[in-house]
Amino acid sequence: MSNSSTPEAFAVGLDAGQSVTALHYAAGQPASGAAFIVAHGAGAGHQSPFMVDFARALATLGFDTVTFNFPYTEQRRRLPDRAPVLEACYAAVIEETRRRLESARHALFIGGKSMGGRMATQLAAAKAELPVAGLVLLGYPLHPPGQPDKRRDAHLPSVRRPMLVIQGSRDSFGTPEELAPAFGTLDPPATLHVIAGGDHSFKVPRADAARRTAIDDEVRRTAVEWMTATMRDRRASRTPLA
Repeated sequence: MSNSSTPEAFAVGLDAGQSVTALHYAAGQPASGAAFIVAHGAGAGHQSPFMVDFARALATLGFDTVTFNFPYTEQRRRLPDRAPVLEACYAAVIEETRRRLESARHALFIGGKSMGGRMATQLAAAKAELPVAGLVLLGYPLHPPGQPDKRRDAHLPSVRRPMLVIQGSRDSFGTPEELAPAFGTLDPPATLHVIAGGDHSFKVPRADAARRTAIDDEVRRTAVEWMTATMRDRRASRTPLA
């Protein structure tokens, strides 16, 4: 059994005999009875400081939290795999997490940082049967920086689950104003939470340590409060949570 400060590592089997490493940060008390799988962004694996700190914080706040490496990160390659490989890996992590954790069989949320969040949306859009209660996206990459015409939103209407998007107001991958038309018209409509002054990594200009800590806390508590409210709404409507 793991705890939030010392996660438990486990392997997730993929096709062709490959595997990736995942970490389970066990929920603190009082536990929410839910699990959250968080995928890393394109430039750093699941043991980057952002991912570790985020996962530990959410576990402390009551959510079983699972992080994992995509295959290219596990194999220490720099360039991400193609989307089908990333999505298949994410699907395998979901399956293994549900097998291991009762909380994930009760209420499972998925999402991730930047590319990891986008892969979660693409997987959810492609698999209507996926047992997911909602998605949490940390800095959604709507388009590459400086290329607003190359949008990554055509699949979003097919997700059809509650979504929370936490976005910096200065995000070069898509400002909140750019995201609003894409996410606000969905069914159900997504919730957009803006980090004032934040960039793609939620960093703000000239932030001191206290401001940085406050932003980190805002991101984490926003995610936890939204997931908790989503579970409460599902229970009230008698809709299955996973």
